[in-house]
Amino acid sequence: MFDRFTDYQVATVTLGDMSIEDVAPVFERINSTGTPLTIVDLMRAATWKPTFDLVDSIDRLSASLEPKQFDAIDRKTLLRAIASAAGHGFDSASIDDLRHRSKEDLLAAVNAVEAAAKRTSDFLATEIGVPGARALPYVNQFAVLCELFRQLPSPTSKQYDQVIRWFWRTTLGSYFGGWNTGQMTADRDAVTAFANGDTSSIQTSASAPAASIWSTRDFRSNSATSKMMALMLGQKKPVDLITGQAIDVAKALAWNNDKEFHHFFPRGFLKSTNIAKKTNVIANIVMLTSMSNIRIRDRAPSEYLRSISQTVGEGVLRSRLRSCMVPEAAYEAALADDYMGFLAARSSHLQEEALRLAGLDDPDARLFLSSLVMRFRRGPRCCAISRRTVSAAPSGRNDERPVIFDRPFCAGSADQGLCVSVLAGRRSLRAGWST
Repeated sequence: MFDRFTDYQVATVTLGDMSIEDVAPVFERINSTGTPLTIVDLMRAATWKPTFDLVDSIDRLSASLEPKQFDAIDRKTLLRAIASAAGHGFDSASIDDLRHRSKEDLLAAVNAVEAAAKRTSDFLATEIGVPGARALPYVNQFAVLCELFRQLPSPTSKQYDQVIRWFWRTTLGSYFGGWNTGQMTADRDAVTAFANGDTSSIQTSASAPAASIWSTRDFRSNSATSKMMALMLGQKKPVDLITGQAIDVAKALAWNNDKEFHHFFPRGFLKSTNIAKKTNVIANIVMLTSMSNIRIRDRAPSEYLRSISQTVGEGVLRSRLRSCMVPEAAYEAALADDYMGFLAARSSHLQEEALRLAGLDDPDARLFLSSLVMRFRRGPRCCAISRRTVSAAPSGRNDERPVIFDRPFCAGSADQGLCVSVLAGRRSLRAGWST
């Protein structure tokens, strides 16, 4: 029996210097169970040495993030950060280049990422309010932040503000929803330029979507937009509408269940009014305790809101609504059981807050709008601004045609050059503004 084991011949295939993309299919075809190999598995084999195991090193790194609940960050994301720390980049080709690094280089990169990952976890938990990996909108944000805090371990307060804006901007713009090789290279270059002081902000091509995302996208635990709304709510320290008790934000954002998230317009009520669509959209979601949700059940908003107001007082109710990011206009619509009006008002409010966090509510834009309005007030018509959207109405006789803007002007627009044309009869004024 011993000889059978010691003399057993094993077939081997020697592969030359092949890329990960070429090697992976070969291994998957010849291994006995056809188990797919990840890039982490392949790089573990490519970099293995008697005194170095890449996966063991990544797992030790991951374990160090447990105090802030970021130990669930996947190995591939941490491997991206290691490849970048080793002087390469975030993409697969850069990861493949790790095979040419010495054990000392690899250990140095792992140790550098471990220190940077701890700073990243602290930043996300303290500055953004992310209680753990599951609440992170995009996992690749973690890889980029690791590289940032590796190159810039002690940012100034102004630099911290820019990092915060970068986080919210890339989340709002769904930037990491399709992170390609070109973006990976551009992001690493942007981080380096920012860390070296060459730029005052982290350059990104992320742009703000329309406010309609809040009233058209469904609320789901794996949706980045849903997570963003939940994080924004968490920053407001929401309280329960009925009891006034503080909502356990950390528990809600852990996403172990969705019992703290409820529909402001109950789905049962909407069904009774023949509204079958858009009942689970983000703008219809608030944080509420399970007990209060049971008490509300399928009651009309006008009914349960008036009941709360009679019990605790109108001022207290409005304060609780503000903590849940339900503005006055949305409250008034809810009192009239006007669901579409509620969605429009709350979507506008959520968008306004998102733009503020992302640093896209540029004060220069507001100055431009104010100037534009003052110029038109001297004429026969009067312009008005509401929630950063320019609107116009006639101020004179009924037969006068209204002033028409050829597109809404949003102060948070990511357009590099935006021109607003104002048409009044045959006269036209064209004003330009550049971000």
